[in-house]
Amino acid sequence: MRITRRTLLMGAGVGAVSVLLASCTPDPEPTPTPTPTREPQPQPGVPEPSARLRSSWTTDPFSYGAVSFTPVGVLAETRSQLARPVVDRVFFAGEATDVDEPGTMRGAIRSGARAADEVEDLAEAGERIAVIGAGLAGATVAARLAAADMQVTVFEARDRIGGRVHSVVDDSWPMPVQLGAWLFGEGDDDLRERMEAWEIGTVDLAPEQWHTPDGDADPVDPQPLQAAIAAAQAAPADVALSDALVEAGADPEDPSTAALLAYLATRAGADAAELSSWFPPLLPAAPVAGARDDLTPLVEDALDGVEVSLSSPISRLAYDDAGVSVRLGTGEALSFDRVIVTVPLGVLQEQDLEFDPPLPFVNRTAIGTLGMGRIETIWLQFDEPFWDTEAAIWHTVGADVGIRTWINLRPATGENILVGIVGGAAAEEFADLDDTEALESAMESLAIYAP
Repeated sequence: MRITRRTLLMGAGVGAVSVLLASCTPDPEPTPTPTPTREPQPQPGVPEPSARLRSSWTTDPFSYGAVSFTPVGVLAETRSQLARPVVDRVFFAGEATDVDEPGTMRGAIRSGARAADEVEDLAEAGERIAVIGAGLAGATVAARLAAADMQVTVFEARDRIGGRVHSVVDDSWPMPVQLGAWLFGEGDDDLRERMEAWEIGTVDLAPEQWHTPDGDADPVDPQPLQAAIAAAQAAPADVALSDALVEAGADPEDPSTAALLAYLATRAGADAAELSSWFPPLLPAAPVAGARDDLTPLVEDALDGVEVSLSSPISRLAYDDAGVSVRLGTGEALSFDRVIVTVPLGVLQEQDLEFDPPLPFVNRTAIGTLGMGRIETIWLQFDEPFWDTEAAIWHTVGADVGIRTWINLRPATGENILVGIVGGAAAEEFADLDDTEALESAMESLAIYAP
């Protein structure tokens, strides 16, 4: 049997994939930064970039964050409770519902396949199915159910498909600007195969460089962090990751440890004081790789032949044992046999989507206790490089800067592009900056890398 691109996305086999969904970070509707009200303050050795784009997941009304995380004291099984179907009419998918790989592209795809299995076990051919959200999870479940001869309609609040996978293709940039998921670690062969099937190029991002205001530093050893997690996981009660480090004799405020935790926050969207030590996120396995080309085909081909309604936010879902009424933001209501909700956890937490009757306590408890992390990204393009290192990933140690993690795309692509990634509370602060302030923060953060 010939495996088509659509079949490949629908398959969702096993394999560990730690792809940041938003650090892969952020999104809504990024546009070239307008002329600021004032010129950014220059930094020694750092010229003003010729082009820049930034994300805004934290304030995006169709996301309210970048990725889900497991807070201290919350069990991983809570995600299964979030995913529990309601009266066999309302189903849930999305990375936040995946127990094994939350916060990843792989988790989103797996969740869509799981929800499709649940619906197929109950539904008959010809049933009318609504899918809320046209990201990876929504595309996966929609493709599967359409192939099972169901009448599928996908409603997407944005004016584009992809959700938290967002590649911006602009003539002013020599390559797509990735404001969503695009990074993954060694061993993610399954994801590489998927990208090859869609002819999406990848680049290896190595080596890493740890840098202080005084120059290069020795790489930070993650072993103490791993040992602290192992010890905490053997304890009778969950503690915050920061407390686990203290109990293991480490100092979270130590410059090297703080730099490692800042890097972890770009993966988790949360700081060590918020994260469970029983169910912590993992750093991407080195060497890190990234997508070089537009990632939209991962979703686009799966939705080929499926009815998709863009710019169609859903305001209310009324359900009973006979079916579901889907109300659009325009006030129009449409009837379906079943609905699969794939919106981000942040949207459910903000209650922008009303359920009538309210969801059962088990689903609502899961929504209220899981965390929605903050990750933001800024892409900067320069006419000429001001840096002289060939390292692809930079980690800033011992400097009070807004952005501690940078990706240098010049070695892999030949383009003078630097990508800053920030997570947790630092991402929330970055999101509050206007465009000029954000650029100043980025340039200040880069000053120690100027010769």
